[in-house]
Amino acid sequence: MFEVKSDIEIARAAKKKPIQEIGAKIGIPTEHLLPYGHDKAKVSAEFIKSVRGNSDGKLILVTAINPTPAGEGKTTTTVGLGDGLNRIGKRAIVCIREASLGPNFGMKGGAAGGGLAQVVPMDDMNLHFTGDFHAITSAHNLLSALIDNHIYWGNELGIDTRRVVWRRVMDMNDRALREIICSLGGVANGYPREAGFDITVASEVMAILCLAKDLKDLEKRLGDIIVAYRRDKTPVFARDIKAPGAMSVLLKDAMQPNLVQTLENNPAFVHGGPFANIAHGCNSVVATTTALKLADYVVTEAGFGADLGAEKFFDIKCRKAGLKPAAAVIVATVRAMKMNGGVKKENLGTEDVAAVRKGCPNLGRHIENVRQFGVPAVVAINHFHSDTEAEIQALKDYVASMGEEAILCKHWAQGSAGIENLAHKVVALAESGASQFAPLYPDAMPLFEKINTIVQRIYRGSEAIADKSVRDQLHAWEAAGYGNLPVCMAKTQYSFSTDPNLRGAPTGHTVPVREVRLSAGAGFVVAICGDVMTMPGLPKAPSSEKILLNENGDIEGLS
Repeated sequence: MFEVKSDIEIARAAKKKPIQEIGAKIGIPTEHLLPYGHDKAKVSAEFIKSVRGNSDGKLILVTAINPTPAGEGKTTTTVGLGDGLNRIGKRAIVCIREASLGPNFGMKGGAAGGGLAQVVPMDDMNLHFTGDFHAITSAHNLLSALIDNHIYWGNELGIDTRRVVWRRVMDMNDRALREIICSLGGVANGYPREAGFDITVASEVMAILCLAKDLKDLEKRLGDIIVAYRRDKTPVFARDIKAPGAMSVLLKDAMQPNLVQTLENNPAFVHGGPFANIAHGCNSVVATTTALKLADYVVTEAGFGADLGAEKFFDIKCRKAGLKPAAAVIVATVRAMKMNGGVKKENLGTEDVAAVRKGCPNLGRHIENVRQFGVPAVVAINHFHSDTEAEIQALKDYVASMGEEAILCKHWAQGSAGIENLAHKVVALAESGASQFAPLYPDAMPLFEKINTIVQRIYRGSEAIADKSVRDQLHAWEAAGYGNLPVCMAKTQYSFSTDPNLRGAPTGHTVPVREVRLSAGAGFVVAICGDVMTMPGLPKAPSSEKILLNENGDIEGLS
């Protein structure tokens, strides 16, 4: 019987170094680390400003195939590759996102990696960490309170209470809060209206924090948030109700990247956490750009599959921050290929080479998509103990037929020693100068045409479809000067289509856009497609049922 320790057991046994030693490895003096305990710290804004003149290292993106219940291990591979690059003598920093409490207690689990490729402290990172998400939640809901307070005290700005577009947020999956009626209970409680909640990671404040360059940029972007419209449909901004200053105060510490370490005591920045299925899915610009000033290689991830996370990394984050990725890694597993080939989860332990081959077109689609951005890529096969040699070879052969290389990686079980080959390949790709990165579409393209371009070129659908009201709204935003913004697609992560059950590499499907939202502060337009929800619900048997404190007071059940 194959038995292994759980992720949290491995993390608890880690031999961590004081965070000051981790900072010293990349040139951060102790006085510029603001410690949260002994094993995590924030990096001061003064230090970040002081290194802006340094030359940049190479930026490596880790993305993946469409997620399946079998698991792909994108974060695990990101952490493993960072360790692997350090192992072969390169100065590398990992940049990943913080974990949301919603998925932790719901279905997906945490965001610290797994096995011997984790960042620690894993339990802190997957729970309250340094309080960044609480600060974002508080700043967002302060703005909500100020809007209703302004309406209560006479509504000087003439806000149409039917057109308040700023929803509240909380960092938990709670379907009961998707649509609510607020201000019930009489005159003293304000004017009743329809409202609702999103999950914190879908908040525009989260996106702003992850895209802002510094506190000054943060405050300006917060002021640019559109919170409501008047009866003549002119916008009301957060700055109109004097919210940005107080919001910035709440976010002052949250703007500073968090420094932690991997199991092998290598540095990792963990900062920000927007979901890639409903937001732009990347860690903060501040963390990534700072890491590039301190390391030869920065390994970062983008959420879910390359159709969502990587597309938004390229078209939103890189476009906005002027980043030029040198190479990409596309994570795939034999197990996920078999699920895309029609095998049920309970049967994945049985060899099925035909199913691997049948499922490979999903991977092929992602390889083609990354190519469209001009970034050289390699496939990382994240190894599971149940994989057979024949199945691994079938996957390698398919990738070779696409003109690329697939490298077997055993970092989950072996740490950096199991991913050296991938590290060497990534260095070769990055140093080759082959990257000719360019976004998918130009700024000047009309908004609906941008949506349609993503649908046709990334999802391989026939077209995006939308009601006249949606198209009219996009035209109105273009007339108001927002037409040059990129689009952020909110869509199921499980398929190239809007049907989460349609696996593989479908073509010719339509993508219905049911709603569009203008994130003027973040600087993009959100297109909500199909049935995707910006406030998730809990599954029938949520992960929270298995999370508890044992007799020693240690946390059990986190993954």
